[in-house]
Amino acid sequence: MFKIGSKIINASSPTYIIAEVGVNHNGDVQMAKKLIDVAADSGADAVKFQTFKSEKLVSKNAVKAEYQVENTQSQESQLEMLKKLELRFEDFRELKEYCDGKGIEFLSTPFDDESAAFLNEIGVHAYKIGSGDLTNLPFLKKLSQYNVPILLSTGMANLGEIEDALDVLKENEVCILHCTSNYPAPYHEVNLNAIRTIQNAFGRIVGYSDHTEGNTISFAAVALGAKVVEKHFTLDRDLPGPDHKASIIPQELKELVDGIRNIEASMGDGIKRCMPSEINTKEVARKSLVAAKDLVEGDVISENDIVTKRPGTGIEPKYLPLLIGKKINRNLSADQTLTWEDLI
Repeated sequence: MFKIGSKIINASSPTYIIAEVGVNHNGDVQMAKKLIDVAADSGADAVKFQTFKSEKLVSKNAVKAEYQVENTQSQESQLEMLKKLELRFEDFRELKEYCDGKGIEFLSTPFDDESAAFLNEIGVHAYKIGSGDLTNLPFLKKLSQYNVPILLSTGMANLGEIEDALDVLKENEVCILHCTSNYPAPYHEVNLNAIRTIQNAFGRIVGYSDHTEGNTISFAAVALGAKVVEKHFTLDRDLPGPDHKASIIPQELKELVDGIRNIEASMGDGIKRCMPSEINTKEVARKSLVAAKDLVEGDVISENDIVTKRPGTGIEPKYLPLLIGKKINRNLSADQTLTWEDLI
């Protein structure tokens, strides 16, 4: 079992959908609030940010990832980029209160000890750990002490590295998120079957942090058993910043939520049977045994006397061998459906 706030996430629960703002607010609190509005209107369960102190996250000489260079078209350092995307703790306090008023869960990824302590102070119900900190075991050890459920992203990782992290977090509730850490992630490197591999290996609730374009892969992840889905979204993919181009827009976020709910409704219990809405179709589309020609009471039925035709309201064709050699007890006209009562 895994719980975020009042919502329990288990094998039979609805998929928990996290609308990931990340840094797509571009350092603007008002834009962040607009994104919260979009997430709440979409029906997502939570909206997630990233909380960090830039100087504590990266060194002044750290270069940007290739996708960050490509998406920002800038040669600035990673520190310079992050400084423009950083929000103050006071801003996050305000945003959490705004989320509370909107009835949507506030989540955030802490990237340093001070940010983690702050998020604990304002009462977050779960930490999201980014893939980059999966192997940062000292940091995970500190987070474990807050006794808060943890969403553990596993981009770039193998099973051994996941196991090492879980050993540190053994006292915490942990949901493991499969992930491919590229923005956008190429389809041929998504490796969705790893969802089941992780599930089988660790027996934990497993989800999917989706960095692909569009919603298709998130839908597939849900069908494979992902119980948490996280997806970046933005107000406009043409906004400046590293993550906008790999994010979905408000209409697509609504489509993501609606699509996941439809998939959940369609999964069923796995018992193969005729569904209530199929009953009429079954009667119309299936076939019965009918008289091939006019038959007279007392006639002995031969194969030439019977054909199979719609509707399926009479004797099923599979019982044809049982009719051969039987007598009929009333006159039947051609195309008349036989019943068991017509036989002697």
